[in-house]
Amino acid sequence: MALDLNDKTILITGGTGSFGKKFIKQVLNQEVKKVIIFSRDELKQYEMAQEFTDPRIRFFIGDVRDKERLYRAFDGVDVVVHAAALKHVGACEYNPFEAVKTNIYGAQNIIEAAIDRGVQRVIALSTDKAAAPINLYGATKLASDKLFVAANSYAGDKETKFSVVRYGNVVGSRGSVVPFFRKLVHTGKLPITDKRMTRFWITLDQGVQFVIDSLERMNGGEIFVPKIPSMKVTDLAMAIAPEAKVDFVGIRPGEKLHEAMITEDDARHTIEMNDHFIIYPEFPWWTDQLHEEGKRLSEDFKYTSDTNTEWLSVEDLRELIEEM
Repeated sequence: MALDLNDKTILITGGTGSFGKKFIKQVLNQEVKKVIIFSRDELKQYEMAQEFTDPRIRFFIGDVRDKERLYRAFDGVDVVVHAAALKHVGACEYNPFEAVKTNIYGAQNIIEAAIDRGVQRVIALSTDKAAAPINLYGATKLASDKLFVAANSYAGDKETKFSVVRYGNVVGSRGSVVPFFRKLVHTGKLPITDKRMTRFWITLDQGVQFVIDSLERMNGGEIFVPKIPSMKVTDLAMAIAPEAKVDFVGIRPGEKLHEAMITEDDARHTIEMNDHFIIYPEFPWWTDQLHEEGKRLSEDFKYTSDTNTEWLSVEDLRELIEEM
């Protein structure tokens, strides 16, 4: 069932981040009733309030670990976009239970508050690192994904629907490799972990639009995966600093050579659409809610950054970076 955002109240957790700011700009172009920014950093909220002066915006300080605060924040909310997470791979490895408390316990708090407060739809942002995870961040996001999919059963006869969006690295987002490389251009040397390394790549605009599209098309229980290009990290270095020397420093703890968004095990219950994939939940209640226009994948299919059919060239990457 399509979602009309007109006269709806939307709340985004972690809303002061790169995604949140772009998402808010886009939804404010529609006749939404209210947009609530839920996050724990008062300084970022203050700075964001100077940038966004639309009277429909509200700021709500809180932490997804605090269920009572979520209950208060979700009062009267129609749609929740869950973007809050501890996502720095190294920090999660060093502070594992902090990642568990935010990414897993926080997810369950979102679910319970949404059901009890009568939120209509919840969509959670995930990551390619949740597919066949090898680091703690990916493992916590996999657990979070499982919680949100199963929440459609947990909701019982309530009308709240939950789905997940999973995509790869966002060009130029905070903490990503592009701003990191840019800071080092003046040194004439860029560190790369391994010359074979590949990654999925998506722009912030594309990521936001995919989330909005997924909100509109969701039935509850899907994991939506966009079809996006791959790139070689060595090509990215060439696009940013063609004269710089590349220093291969070795793979860091918890890092993969290539990223996956659909594993072979996922493929058994995944369908392919024109511009995205949908991973179905493995629950019996899902059988009457199939997206019939999609086609089934072969059981040996996998969607990984090194086997992708679409690639960004050095010139493509340079153009993307210049547009940031």
